[in-house]
Amino acid sequence: MKHDLIHDWNIYAGDEIPSGRRVMLNDETLRDGLQNPSVRDPSIGEKIEILHLMESLGIDTVNIGLPGAGPRAYADTEALAREIVHSRMKIRPNCAARTHKNDIKPIIEISERVGFPIEAATFLGSSPIRRLVEDWTVEHLQRTTEDAVEFAVSAGLPVMYVTEDTIRTDPSTVISLYSTAIRSGARAIVLCDTVGHATPRGAYNLVKFTIDEVVKPSGRKIRVDWHGHNDRGLSIANSLAAIAAGADQVHAAAISLGERVGNTPMELMLVNLQLIGLIDRNLSNLKKYSEAVSKATQTPIPANYPVVGRDAFRTATGVHAAAIIKAYKKNDPELANAIYSGVPSHLFGLEQVIEVGPLSGRSNVLFWLDRHGITATDDIVDRIFSAAKQSERVLTEEEIVALVRLAAAPSPRPH
Repeated sequence: MKHDLIHDWNIYAGDEIPSGRRVMLNDETLRDGLQNPSVRDPSIGEKIEILHLMESLGIDTVNIGLPGAGPRAYADTEALAREIVHSRMKIRPNCAARTHKNDIKPIIEISERVGFPIEAATFLGSSPIRRLVEDWTVEHLQRTTEDAVEFAVSAGLPVMYVTEDTIRTDPSTVISLYSTAIRSGARAIVLCDTVGHATPRGAYNLVKFTIDEVVKPSGRKIRVDWHGHNDRGLSIANSLAAIAAGADQVHAAAISLGERVGNTPMELMLVNLQLIGLIDRNLSNLKKYSEAVSKATQTPIPANYPVVGRDAFRTATGVHAAAIIKAYKKNDPELANAIYSGVPSHLFGLEQVIEVGPLSGRSNVLFWLDRHGITATDDIVDRIFSAAKQSERVLTEEEIVALVRLAAAPSPRPH
């Protein structure tokens, strides 16, 4: 879109995130996403289909499961790892594991069986409230961290070290645990907002603090990840704040699946990173990816869900539709996609849809008929417009077609 047509206050005082930053995404749909209490665990065929859609969207890494959870989790994790190797995918796998050898051993076995190193995402609770409940000391967590990370590293696994509820963990414990993990061989660390407590400022503060007080003093090249939940509805804003503070990778799940109200939504992170200019990818499969996850997990996508929801680029309001139609008449689809939308639909393989309902104008009717290849006579337009004004909702395609047929039918001759 021409910059002189849109004044962007988002960057009035400069970009919040410097251009040129490489930002990666880790997809948690097939692990954390399946911990949502309402979802169906998809079949392995469905999981493989979703994995290929992740690959088509350029997602960098994927959590393929927690194989220590049981036989089915183990079998599915191995099958997904084999698919990545067999199909020569670019996406790189990781697996969740408690900081316990019994959880790490299955990852080692699967890595050896498929002939590919799988990153071990070893996690443990860290916040004072969790330590109180579990009767844990920081010294105990340090020893647990050291044993688990060294065990995984000695087996040739890359390690991503995770503390749960990092956003509510005191600074000294953050320094102590992550420094221990890095000394033990971890080359990636994950800062978590496990219960959705963070605000954007909190996410920024935690990431910045950890980089300055842990990563830089270590003298090692450490990837810093952010894993956020959406309990306060701030997950996307928090993820962007984490990136602004220096996070290298953000974790997310399709259609915001995950514990309680879910994780950062992957499709919306992709949309925002694309619009900010931090990634440049073909995202035409975005809706297909979201709908595949929706179907496989039996989780409906709300009609008003951003970008991939049914109503995201759909309007029946006369004023809005009239402006969009005028833009189309200028033979400028990009203008039409921007006049009443902050998200250009064409960037994501989608288009504006104009419906006919009680708030519509005659221009809605004319546009609808034109798009459906129907000649707009005065009688047809009048009949549809009148029906729309008397309706309580948007007219369906079947209802409009029936009205067209009624208008086109010959009038009965008087006897």
